[in-house]
Amino acid sequence: QVQLVESGGGLVQAGGSLRLSCAASGIIESRNTMGWYRQAPGNQRELVADISTGGTFNYADSVKGRFTISRDNAKNTMYLQMNSLKPEDTAVYYCKMWQLGNTYWGQGTQVTVSS
Repeated sequence: QVQLVESGGGLVQAGGSLRLSCAASGIIESRNTMGWYRQAPGNQRELVADISTGGTFNYADSVKGRFTISRDNAKNTMYLQMNSLKPEDTAVYYCKMWQLGNTYWGQGTQVTVSS
């Protein structure tokens, strides 16, 4: 089993920055993919960005150029640096891991961007 714990959410003004972290614990394989998803009220959960253990990454068009995903494999931790935040970035942000055909989710952290 894998446990994922997000941190770093909060309230920020438009144009500001936040850095999210996702710490993984449990049985972590050497090859996996981790990602950030978000869900705003009334909307479906959507992919923000993901990154493999090899460093291959992918971003949603809406965050390209503003968000940066990274990971520290030695610490089993993933990060999301969010810059130039917009009110439409307001959502609960979830951490997700895929490994050996299994999917794990964190509990989520709230990000609120005020205009």
